[in-house]
Amino acid sequence: MKVVLADYGAGNLRSLSSALVRAGAEPVVTIDPRAVSKAPLALIAGVGHVASAAAGLRRNALDEALHERVAAGRPVAGVCVGMQLLFGESEEGGSGLGLLEGTVPRLRARCVPHMGWNTLETSRPSQILDGLDGADVYFAHSYAAVPADEDAIAATVDHDGRVVAAVEHGLLAGVQFHPERSGAVGGRILENLLRWSRSA
Repeated sequence: MKVVLADYGAGNLRSLSSALVRAGAEPVVTIDPRAVSKAPLALIAGVGHVASAAAGLRRNALDEALHERVAAGRPVAGVCVGMQLLFGESEEGGSGLGLLEGTVPRLRARCVPHMGWNTLETSRPSQILDGLDGADVYFAHSYAAVPADEDAIAATVDHDGRVVAAVEHGLLAGVQFHPERSGAVGGRILENLLRWSRSA
């Protein structure tokens, strides 16, 4: 299955592409808005700063392509900063795509950034996290989305309080953690994500 990774000029594209290959996908990194609009699944990878990532998407009209594909009924997923970009305003500065309602505040925790392994607690049945309640995944972030709609939340973790770890809502899905750094569990999540995209 072909998966396009929207290239905004930064991010963990190589390692995520390798993990997608192991999960059975054919990843393509691109700045071509038509490719981003038309592929079976578009993925926004993520490390770095929300404002610069959003500017990188706008520079090549990839923001418009992502909106177009959702309007056309094609799924979009995000990883880490890519998940944060699904939402609107971020306390890190700048604004995301606004595909989901909510904000992206800085973590209110004694230890920021949130680095290392943490345990998923699924909030409801989820295709992307099927069979993975209680699994450990790897995080590296200082900001996290707070969806306006609680029903969009697929999983949380405890990091001096509740932190949203995954969302799944219609054609949109995202994980705050890094599946490409989460071993066999991360591989299974990417396999689940591919299956979800076929049915979204």
